[in-house]
Amino acid sequence: MPAEVTFPLPAPHGPRTATVRYHREGTGSPLLLLHGIGHHWQGWQPVLPALAARHDVVAVDLPGFGTSPALPDGVPYDLEAVVPALGALCAALGLDRPHVAGNSLGGLLALGLGRAGLARSVTALAPAGFWSEAERRYAFAVLGGMRFGARVLPQPAVERLARSAAGRALLVSSIYARPGRRSAEGAAEETRALRGATGFAPTLAAGRRVHWSGDLAGVPVTIAWGTRDRILLRRQGVRALERLPGARLVRLPGCGHVPMSDDPALVGRVILDTCAAGTAAPA
Repeated sequence: MPAEVTFPLPAPHGPRTATVRYHREGTGSPLLLLHGIGHHWQGWQPVLPALAARHDVVAVDLPGFGTSPALPDGVPYDLEAVVPALGALCAALGLDRPHVAGNSLGGLLALGLGRAGLARSVTALAPAGFWSEAERRYAFAVLGGMRFGARVLPQPAVERLARSAAGRALLVSSIYARPGRRSAEGAAEETRALRGATGFAPTLAAGRRVHWSGDLAGVPVTIAWGTRDRILLRRQGVRALERLPGARLVRLPGCGHVPMSDDPALVGRVILDTCAAGTAAPA
């Protein structure tokens, strides 16, 4: 069962608190893992053994996703609110300037933490915010279709589909290049997470205004992109490299939008290499 922490939100939102559920394991320097829109912390499970062997890993359900409650009324789901909230979360958990790895929405938030000086290193797997307007509209249409499907399919039907490779492909092939590698339980539970994500609509609405700008001076940054990403097309990685001087761009051959399941060994190595660069860099 995940643990839970309640912490005060930054002052601009008044005397508010947020509650986040998270999974923590391993020893070493802290590493914060942030999932994508509609997902949950369990998306990191394929890479957790490798990461926890070297780091104190905290994988969170972002507010309004997984089993974490929504943000309080009046607190927006944009970068300007969520990044400071994650900083407050780190403080509550005793994570002093952790390494941060994120996927999609989580990759964008990881970059935001790095820009704010709250991360020692950043690994962004297919981060949001480097799209053209046409690419953004396409991505949001795909995500909206996934959300609609998750909401109309009864959970018993989802669980029946998840028992076969063909059914798992129907459920999760938008995010995985190799959906057959997902377990039946994993595919069913992430469909449930997408259905119940109270933060989905406000996050998507806030995302319409997002176009990344700003450098992460002094912070090692890796941008990694699956060559079979069907949501955020891989050419956005080149655009990210242009906007983030000093970052490195890594291709993830044969991986989809959520690459941790498609190639756990490669993704784990990319994250660990970035963390090592952050550990070697001056604080």
